[in-house]
Amino acid sequence: MKKIYVGIDISKEKCNLCFRSGLEIVREEECSNDVKALKKAFKAALKVLCASEDEVLVCAEYTGRYIYPLTVACQELDIFLWLDDPTRIKNSMGLTRGKNDVIDAARIAEYAFRYSDKAVRYCIPDAALVSMKNLLADREFLLIDRKRYQTQLTDQKKYMAPGDFKHKSGRWKKVIKSIDEQIAAIDTEIETLIAADPVLTRQKELLVSIDGIGERIAINMIAITGGFTRFQNARQFCSFAGLTPYKYDSGTSVRSKAKISKRSNQTMKALLHLSAVNVATRMKEGEYRDYYERKLKEGKHVMCVMNVLRAKLVHRMFSVIKRDTEYTKEYKPAC
Repeated sequence: MKKIYVGIDISKEKCNLCFRSGLEIVREEECSNDVKALKKAFKAALKVLCASEDEVLVCAEYTGRYIYPLTVACQELDIFLWLDDPTRIKNSMGLTRGKNDVIDAARIAEYAFRYSDKAVRYCIPDAALVSMKNLLADREFLLIDRKRYQTQLTDQKKYMAPGDFKHKSGRWKKVIKSIDEQIAAIDTEIETLIAADPVLTRQKELLVSIDGIGERIAINMIAITGGFTRFQNARQFCSFAGLTPYKYDSGTSVRSKAKISKRSNQTMKALLHLSAVNVATRMKEGEYRDYYERKLKEGKHVMCVMNVLRAKLVHRMFSVIKRDTEYTKEYKPAC
């Protein structure tokens, strides 16, 4: 049981801190969002409140890159840091009216106090995994830009003078070439990171041994799962990636079919779908293709079958990592 519960509302430039002891708010303050300022704020507050670092639970919303100074400050001070999903925190507050940074910090502190039994300590991931995740985010950003410029080369040809389009397409082709070079440089940097880490190298080798799993999906899988440390099993990851169907029933009138949730990681879901399409329709033979064709003959919806194949791929990826052995193909074609 902790003595002090700290709720922190994080923004780009500043952090609002609310210190709570039981049902009472004992201190509120604001500091800049950097490691030095946060450490100073924690030390000053703990001195006034006569509390030690191991008696404190800090809770904040996971807001992407802006949490980095807080994670470093808490790690250096050895303070328990709990980063939770913003939607879960918001839904726990019930009916609320009005908001600002000070109020949000107080509500997060209340959440930390009420649900402290569910707290999970946040640990900063391995440096190689953090770098890989940042590189993949940059790569995705460049791919979106490339698609936008590529569209300009095809969509506007009929709607401007040939001379104007020639000059415009020439400019866009140079931009696309530059983006392709940057993407290639990022891919090289990612390969270097993996090659320098024996654990990541082994995990990649295990994943690509599975039919339908290529380098791109293997690298994304390693980065998103934190080297397969963020999720305890394949079922948890299927829920995270939006592959698990859920029922919505209530009383006698609401009887919904089981549907997958849209609250999911869309990048991973898209990559898994491409892999499922590949093994089900583009491979000449194999258990995936046989399963796909058999279920379609049984009258199953095509997307229902695809979702099962996506889940099968996830379970096999977790399985090879857990056993630390490459996937062994024991499939025998049906006679």
